[in-house]
Amino acid sequence: MKTIGLSAIALVALAAAGCDTLTGGDLVRPGTATGTLTIVNATYGNLDAIVMSECSAMSYGFNRLEAGDYIPQGGARSFTVSAGCWDVGGGEWAGVEGYKRVNVPAYGSMTLTITE
Repeated sequence: MKTIGLSAIALVALAAAGCDTLTGGDLVRPGTATGTLTIVNATYGNLDAIVMSECSAMSYGFNRLEAGDYIPQGGARSFTVSAGCWDVGGGEWAGVEGYKRVNVPAYGSMTLTITE
């Protein structure tokens, strides 16, 4: 019984330690230089989801848009992120998806256009 309890604690600790790799982590890490990542919607519909994570993460993480929010056709949204490598994706509900690896410069900006 004690072994099962210790195993459960170890599993929870491991899961908590890896949370950032599943959620995508914070867009800005404390003490790092930042840049601006602008996502432009060049699709024929609304982008309902924007996912992004540092390139070292295991997944793109959760949607960075608020519930019910979207980037309209022809619109854009900017995010302040820590400078460096980011895996970014955007998609329409039941439609187009686009993914790209980008490098956001410190104190600069990067624009990613998602197309059909």
